[in-house]
Amino acid sequence: MTDLTKIPCTIVTGFLGAGKTTLVRNLLQNAQGRRLAVLVNEFGDIGFDGSFIEGCGISGCTEDDIVELPNGCICCTVADDFVPALTKLLDRPNPPEHILIETSGLALPKPLVTAFNWPAIRSRVTVDGVIAVVDGPALAAGFFADDPEALAVQRGADNSVDHDNPLEEVFEDQLLCADMILLNKSDLMTADDKARVKADIAAHLPRSVKIIETDHSFVDTALILGLKAAAEGDLAARPSHHDEGEHDHDDFESIAIPVGIVSSAEALASRVGKAADADGVLRIKGFVPVEGRPMRLVVQGVGRRIAHHYDRPWTNGEDRQGRLVVIGLKGFDRASVEAALAG
Repeated sequence: MTDLTKIPCTIVTGFLGAGKTTLVRNLLQNAQGRRLAVLVNEFGDIGFDGSFIEGCGISGCTEDDIVELPNGCICCTVADDFVPALTKLLDRPNPPEHILIETSGLALPKPLVTAFNWPAIRSRVTVDGVIAVVDGPALAAGFFADDPEALAVQRGADNSVDHDNPLEEVFEDQLLCADMILLNKSDLMTADDKARVKADIAAHLPRSVKIIETDHSFVDTALILGLKAAAEGDLAARPSHHDEGEHDHDDFESIAIPVGIVSSAEALASRVGKAADADGVLRIKGFVPVEGRPMRLVVQGVGRRIAHHYDRPWTNGEDRQGRLVVIGLKGFDRASVEAALAG
């Protein structure tokens, strides 16, 4: 049973580009008077999602309500980063009534849930629930869903086959830790695809977890906040592929690439698309100035899906130097990425 004196925290997990940041923004915009704060964790050389949330113009949400923890996994730096940041929110004169924690797309959620048992915070906060956002169309296309039987056949036929799939393990760990799963971008799926993907997800789960279809990560706030899962006391029900304490990002790396003023959003999207085709690239995201436009252009690419929009005006005196963060498997082809983005 949840201790009512503890401030509830919701952990939002999910793979790259699934829609986690959009979900957090939607929850902030539909807080229904509840005081919310956000901790955003970014895996990359520069922060992105924290600025993306800050720039959305949500009424009642100030910069003090958004705490960004860039450069890696918050579970790897619990004492140095996560606990102090959480404590700072809790010690405010008017502390939040609920805290949203958006993890990196490469993060394993269970170590973060475990961190809520740290003595410095365990009497003050509880994990209200772990929400896993999944990219429905990507799952329907077969991403992050290896066939064990086919792999066994390959192993028997060729000993040189690489059997490790870190992406699959990260994705499954996110599902295994979840109290609720959002099948996002469901508007882009057929009814048959939805049924097949739901059945595939359920087959991976050791317990019953509700799967909700969402478009653009929109869901009733009442369905997400107030689950009262107290997940930090329920770790045994959340199995993991990884050993206790194993929660780094050794399989992945990122670089930040400066990008000058571009002629148009379409021209930049073309360059990002070519960069995304480089071996080992998982995601590209960032902000870029466009010639003749007072607004900042946001671009995000996952696989061959490239999206862009203008989010806010550049402010007076703001450095209009664009930067794109590229996240990929360790050893990805940086030279091809840099050449593509240079145009």
